Amino acid sequence: MAGRREWMRRLGWLAALWLGGVSALAAVAYALRMLMHALGMR
Repeated sequence: MAGRREWMRRLGWLAALWLGGVSALAAVAYALRMLMHALGMR
């Protein structure tokens, strides 16, 4: 079952990287929205 364990580990890394990318994009979008709101461009 070593192959299955390696596959699950790779899938876990893929999910972690995907979640990291999504949360980074959300943080950038939130920061841009706050910046535009602060500048009165809303």
